[in-house]
Amino acid sequence: MPLFLSLVYLLFRRALTVAALRVRSREFKELEIVVLRHELVVLRRQVARARLTEPDRVFLAAASRLLRGTGWQSLLVRPDTLLGWHRQLVRRRWTYAGRRPGRPRVSEQLGELVLRLAHENPRWGYQRIVGELAGVGVRVSATTVAKILRQADVPPAGARAGLCWREFLRAQAQSMIACDFFTVETLWLGRLYVLFFIELGSRRVHLAGCTANPSGAWTAQQARQLAWSLSERLTPIRFLVHDRDSKFSRVFDEVFRSDGVEIIRTPFRAPQANAFAERWVGTVRRDCLDWILIVSRRQLEQVLRVYVDHYNSHRPHRALDLTPPTPERRLRLVSSHPPDHLHRRDLLGGLIHEYALAA
Repeated sequence: MPLFLSLVYLLFRRALTVAALRVRSREFKELEIVVLRHELVVLRRQVARARLTEPDRVFLAAASRLLRGTGWQSLLVRPDTLLGWHRQLVRRRWTYAGRRPGRPRVSEQLGELVLRLAHENPRWGYQRIVGELAGVGVRVSATTVAKILRQADVPPAGARAGLCWREFLRAQAQSMIACDFFTVETLWLGRLYVLFFIELGSRRVHLAGCTANPSGAWTAQQARQLAWSLSERLTPIRFLVHDRDSKFSRVFDEVFRSDGVEIIRTPFRAPQANAFAERWVGTVRRDCLDWILIVSRRQLEQVLRVYVDHYNSHRPHRALDLTPPTPERRLRLVSSHPPDHLHRRDLLGGLIHEYALAA
């Protein structure tokens, strides 16, 4: 609308100018034409390119059809400029508003979904990701998937499929178990040895026993008792990790080898090679043994059995999303509001507390 009004105003002014020229003499008109042409020459020397509005272009295009011969010299534009304006009008006519050339842009949700599948499955290539998305009703081409991964600096499947030690241990953790000894000093300055096993996948701890003289025969007997209980597992144990302590004798290893378990000995003076067992030793000391005076082996066994039961069934574990290794079925809150009644259970004389919803 503003363009139309501007064009009407410009035409009205030109009509008034033509009417005023009719009352002037011919000599005056010719003199004025000469002056205007000279001003046009001066203007062309000072301005390299004049800025024309849409009404100016419409007027000059219409006037060009009326001028003949030397009249073209009076125009600010050349014939190829008029042809260029015409080509622009043709392009505008056949240009659809609101539509960009090329393929439609990929949505952010689809990009995030492709990156999620690529990160969670490093061995999947472009075609596998396309097929997996097609299975859930998302249609996308392999070229689009490759472009999304390339823009996010995600390498191809061959470079992403490298297996690190962390991923290897997580994949094998369900079939691995570790064992170790730790010592406890009694009130009478005696030393007791504690043998335990820990499942690397579930972090479940098995207390084998306590003794003041851990001989090879005693260690082998504890291994037999544990092997009998592990035979009921759905996932069989394939690897046993322990250090090179002489208390782990050949008989101890043969008990597990007879069940198809491979023995892995850690290097010398490398406690981090058996990090899960070493970490549990620190946990049981900080939570329990550092706060109790142990008098006898029987008391130590009773304390450790209570703590191991608490550790396996109640104590939250960060590696298990703050759930215990073998959680018991308990009443859980549905809402985010704190409960009105909590029941507290004291263990080891109040050293450890367990909380549950009151019935």
